[in-house]
Amino acid sequence: MKITKNPISKLIVLSSIVLCSYSGLAQAQSSAPIVCPGYKQGPSNIPSERVGKKIQKAYEAYNNDQMQEALTILYDIDSSDAFDRAFTDKFIGQLLASQEGQSAKALGYLQNSVKEKQLTDGDHASILKLVADLNLQEQKFADALVWYQKYIDFTCKQDPDVYVRMANSYHELKQFDKVVEPADKAIALYEKPNKNPYVLKLSAFVERKKWPQAIEVAEDLVRTFPDTAQWWSQLGMFYAQVEDYKKSLAMLEVAYNNGFLTKESEIRVLSQLFASNDIPYKAATILEKHMKEGLLKSDEKNLASLANAFHSAKEIKKAAYYYGKAAALSNDVDHYRRQGSLLAAAEDYKNAISAFDKALELAKGQDEGKLHIELMTSYFYLNDFKQAHKHVKLAMNDSATARTAKSWEAYIKEKARNRGIKL
Repeated sequence: MKITKNPISKLIVLSSIVLCSYSGLAQAQSSAPIVCPGYKQGPSNIPSERVGKKIQKAYEAYNNDQMQEALTILYDIDSSDAFDRAFTDKFIGQLLASQEGQSAKALGYLQNSVKEKQLTDGDHASILKLVADLNLQEQKFADALVWYQKYIDFTCKQDPDVYVRMANSYHELKQFDKVVEPADKAIALYEKPNKNPYVLKLSAFVERKKWPQAIEVAEDLVRTFPDTAQWWSQLGMFYAQVEDYKKSLAMLEVAYNNGFLTKESEIRVLSQLFASNDIPYKAATILEKHMKEGLLKSDEKNLASLANAFHSAKEIKKAAYYYGKAAALSNDVDHYRRQGSLLAAAEDYKNAISAFDKALELAKGQDEGKLHIELMTSYFYLNDFKQAHKHVKLAMNDSATARTAKSWEAYIKEKARNRGIKL
């Protein structure tokens, strides 16, 4: 069983790139706590005067939407001072990251800017997170995990979005056993429920075929997001996966009654569950309803399933009708034979004979003796003893039906003699 193909949001969310105004070339440490408790705050630095003038000029170009001019100025900065270099690389990396297709190039500059702790605490933290996000965007999932962990280790911040992105990275790396922990942390941290960590957990359990755990997550999804149709249907499917067909039927019936089942496959599963839970009439009527509405194709397979469902429900005439429609599309001997048998059971011998004749035309030596027996009995009950005798003689040529045919032959002869009919 599969859940909805590729159910996981890629969650490649590029962190907002905020280029703070550079007034007086001063960068003050943030007053808000953004680092782990016990962290010793470093000194506040500002670029050197020479570098500061170029940065101010680059910022003015940026403010005038002259992105390339700003980058040219910044590329020209040559300084051996650690803070100058880190600040310049941060600025270049942020500008590149804001341009389409420049993420890979931006990563080099941004990673250099935080190689050593030179920037303010706020800048250092934001760049760690931006590097992680850019790696995720570039599908460098292992690198993304490293940088998200660096961000957590530096800030001690419990950010649910970060944990979702980590869970997603583990999922993309197919390290499904590592998805659950960050996903659970995200679930616990979100003030308003977010479906993404649940979906990541669900997919990780499904990938490992851990159905009981997948069911637990799906049950949480139904409780948390009751208006989302897919969780109801998927939970019903998971119950079926562990062969809890009563729960599966109950869940899918609720989903159906709420209009949540809209796919042909879902209707077919619901019908099969009604059948397996000994409710064949509902199994049949649901198929019939959605076939008439066009959700289910009126093809050979669906028509035969519908006929079989009505047969189980002892709706003989309807079953015969739909076997006939299936046979018209399939030219299948068995479909015509079943149609004929049901019509004969309903004492519609004339139409039964028509169905058996079509089956016999298609049989090509396969089970012809049985078809001759069927034709013999239908003609017999129509009091057409000559035709009944003809088919009983033909049935005697088949070793599988010879004994039955012989016992009928004497009976047919007796009935014909009593009626004054010469065979």
